[in-house]
Amino acid sequence: MKRFAALFISWILLNATASMAVEEHMLMARIQHDFPEAMSLLQKTIGEYGYTVSRIQHIDVGLSASGFQTDRYRIVFFGKPEEIRRLSQQYPQMIPYLPLMMTILSEGDETLVVATDPLILAVIA
Repeated sequence: MKRFAALFISWILLNATASMAVEEHMLMARIQHDFPEAMSLLQKTIGEYGYTVSRIQHIDVGLSASGFQTDRYRIVFFGKPEEIRRLSQQYPQMIPYLPLMMTILSEGDETLVVATDPLILAVIA
């Protein structure tokens, strides 16, 4: 979990504007890059920290079909397979939080990234 915290914090510090919030155990930051560039940088940074992107879920299609208007909305799931197996066995209460994830979305001309506060994950374990 420490590496996830470092990944999130360093990526935010490199890419976020002054706006960062902590709300109900969630971290949110507005990113200086447009959505495609921010998405690319997020995936690159995840890899640089030794994690593997396991899936990118496109949420905007489902939201649009339900009548909501969104620009771009993705959930990026990532982790280290062996670490996920170990954590799942050692701390079954963490299974709902694995693999790790970050949400990235476009809101007008801004890009936001949201993640669970890594400190909460440490408390769960």
